[in-house]
Amino acid sequence: MPPAHGPGGKKSPAGAGGKAAAMPPPEPALQHRVLAALIVALLSLAGLLGFNIEAQRAVLVIVYSLLAGATALWLALTAMRRARRSRTARPRGSVAAAVIAGVGIGLAGVMLMAFGLFGRQLSDYGRCLSSANTITASQSCYSRFSHALDREIGLPGRG
Repeated sequence: MPPAHGPGGKKSPAGAGGKAAAMPPPEPALQHRVLAALIVALLSLAGLLGFNIEAQRAVLVIVYSLLAGATALWLALTAMRRARRSRTARPRGSVAAAVIAGVGIGLAGVMLMAFGLFGRQLSDYGRCLSSANTITASQSCYSRFSHALDREIGLPGRG
């Protein structure tokens, strides 16, 4: 029996990363699932860019981002789990989709908590800014907002 050598008498590599056998590629359905997860995760972050300080609209945008991030995370994790069960390679981009979705969920959660704790102050600040026509008026709005936050969390007033 001849030795298992490749062309030129060289031994063939053991596979990617030195493994004895490479895993088969994931099914196309799993790749599509991960692509959907990646798109929805990016939409979750893009939703946060549409953030407005006006309380009602802001809460809706944040809830949208939270739900989109949760959906993307679910899609990515189930794609990875299905690939592991079918003994195929993890779909390309699945970890990136899960990480981006996690960031979107984290940011949306922090923003939702901020609106839960400081919703009135943020809403007042937004109304003040919308009626401010000069830089001085905008600075006055910020000063009032800052003092309102200081009172809410119990910090002594600044200068």
